[in-house]
Amino acid sequence: MVDRKKIREIVRILSEKNKTIATMESCTGGGLVNEITNIEGASDVLKYSAVTYSNDYKIKMGVNPQIIKQYSVYSIETAMEMSKVISNYAKSNYGIGITGKLNRIDKNNLYGKNNQVFISIYDSDNNKYYNFNLFVNKSKRNESKNFIINFVTSNLLKII
Repeated sequence: MVDRKKIREIVRILSEKNKTIATMESCTGGGLVNEITNIEGASDVLKYSAVTYSNDYKIKMGVNPQIIKQYSVYSIETAMEMSKVISNYAKSNYGIGITGKLNRIDKNNLYGKNNQVFISIYDSDNNKYYNFNLFVNKSKRNESKNFIINFVTSNLLKII
């Protein structure tokens, strides 16, 4: 279960600081942005969100295809690209990029360990990345997504 108290706190803090956020999510399928938009006042802080499940759409959003080719779509380098690209695209103070493989074989991306997730939070005001490599041990996909969302929100609270 997602800790909505933390999500409310994020929206409150961003709003008070007049800061904004944007997300580019893959394995969480928009779960993070969904939780944010469930909070009153989210429209004051959320600039844009993209669910880029495929490599093609990561690239169409601006992720450098050479990064995906060199490091794979399941890498911190790709998550960093996702976080910066979405922040720049939306002109937001913070960008979040999430990519990883949850309990499945991806025929289009054979590299990467199962249940390994890469998360990057980009602070555009300081041109700084906060990067995380997370292993998820939940057997159900929705539990894995909630675990990731809780991890992201806990760390985002420390950053903002």
